[in-house]
Amino acid sequence: MALFRKNLFSLLCLVAMPAWVSVAQTAPPVSATGHITAQVITTLAAVETSQLDFGKFSPGPQGGELILTPDNSVLVMGSVWKGSGTHNAASFYVTGDPGVAYTVTLPSEPVMITHMGTSRTMTVEDWISVPAPNPGAGLLENGAQTVYVGATLKVGTLTDNPVGIYTGTYTITFDFN
Repeated sequence: MALFRKNLFSLLCLVAMPAWVSVAQTAPPVSATGHITAQVITTLAAVETSQLDFGKFSPGPQGGELILTPDNSVLVMGSVWKGSGTHNAASFYVTGDPGVAYTVTLPSEPVMITHMGTSRTMTVEDWISVPAPNPGAGLLENGAQTVYVGATLKVGTLTDNPVGIYTGTYTITFDFN
């Protein structure tokens, strides 16, 4: 009889255990709503604030070059005589989000400027800028920076390049890094 009671107790424990385990309840699922924000900004904008101007000069019998640096100084090569008056390195005011790094891309090919009364031309090449045209060299520390640009003007003789005004355009690119 003692054995029967012991087996009966063990059997009752096994049968009652699943009922006791299934009594535990699970928590209902909880949901929360998240929010998303995005803001599109202009990374870079640029405007020309000073035109590239080689000033007044005379070609002389052999011609030569006028080298205008980004710091606004002029070096004269060959038989070119630099006249009186002003000259200017180009400048561009670049703006954007503070801390943005950018690259200046200068013309890779020579640019022609044309006499306003004839079809005579001169070539502008060997472009240089401050900051330099290296990847990420420009930095908008406070959201703005001025870029200065110089170049070399190739001048022919007075026959090649008669007296008058020569004009042209070029493209400079500011690329976000």
